Amino acid sequence: MGSNATTLFPVLEDEVEFSAIRAQGAGGQNVNKVSSAVHLRYPIPSASLPEDIKARLLALNDQRITGEGVVVIKAQTSRSQDFNRQDALQRLQALVDSVSRVPKARKATRPTRGSQLRRLDGKSSRAQVKQQRARVGHHD
Repeated sequence: MGSNATTLFPVLEDEVEFSAIRAQGAGGQNVNKVSSAVHLRYPIPSASLPEDIKARLLALNDQRITGEGVVVIKAQTSRSQDFNRQDALQRLQALVDSVSRVPKARKATRPTRGSQLRRLDGKSSRAQVKQQRARVGHHD
């Protein structure tokens, strides 16, 4: 796997479990014979990552992470099993890198008085427009 400068916590390849499967979709006569697609399984709880990164990974709302905390990535873009393995590893590394930086804590702020007044002015002008669209009632 190519090492780039932004990888703070590299995924160790011996913690990853690969299984070869048949790729889906069109592929001609070759598709039913060759298992070129790859399933990558990476158990987060037993990984050698720092605890805070594990927690952020498990907290992600990502469909690739199972309820047991296992990342499952399917790679089938290439006809070569080796390329699909590399692709799956790179995608796993990108997932780990995406949570490796601590998210900035949000500071609660109050809207300014001017923005509140502008919002209320907009609401009243829209209400006036809608009021003019209303049917004129009959007064007895």
